[in-house]
Amino acid sequence: MKQKTHSGAKKRFQVKKSGKIKRKQQGMRHILSKHSSKKKRQLGKTAYVDPANEYQISRQLVI
Repeated sequence: MKQKTHSGAKKRFQVKKSGKIKRKQQGMRHILSKHSSKKKRQLGKTAYVDPANEYQISRQLVI
């Protein structure tokens, strides 16, 4: 039987051509008044999944 892609994972991660998995950063939902402008600006940028977690994410995305 074919394995299904995790619905939550496919909305949150994107696989690049290089094989890296792109993700958004946490901490931009609420209570932003305590963060500095620099911190909020940097949190808006995308990041890549750590190599230690790539295996678990790739299993969810069925790569």
